[in-house]
Amino acid sequence: MRTFDAQTEKDTCAVAAWLAERVSAGDVIALYGTLGAGKTAFCRGFIQSLIGNTEDVPSPTFTLLQVYDTPVFPVYHFDMYRLKTPDEAYEIGIEDAFAEGVSLIEWPEKIGSLLPKKHISVQIQIQTDYRKIAIEGLPHE
Repeated sequence: MRTFDAQTEKDTCAVAAWLAERVSAGDVIALYGTLGAGKTAFCRGFIQSLIGNTEDVPSPTFTLLQVYDTPVFPVYHFDMYRLKTPDEAYEIGIEDAFAEGVSLIEWPEKIGSLLPKKHISVQIQIQTDYRKIAIEGLPHE
């Protein structure tokens, strides 16, 4: 497990960029944290590190999924917060995402057993004046 302290959103994005350099197509990244912990900021940093900082990376809270084509693999950014049942994830193409690209999943607990056993876990915890980011399950560590 790797842990990082992020005092700013820029720090969070730097950690996400670090992770983006270490994953490949087929990897699933599950992001855990309370509302406002920085899950979307982490995803934004991850995606922007691959396609350039000019790309707008909104939260997929209402669309549930945003797909980004990058030079190395497609990135599927899911926000599962509004799912009522895990099976709804099939309707938005979770199987294709797992097979074709890297999946960033906010609120992975909402998909239950659909989350692959082998995945990368990113835990973001709000501390007094910073965020603690713990990354576990990297394929090459």
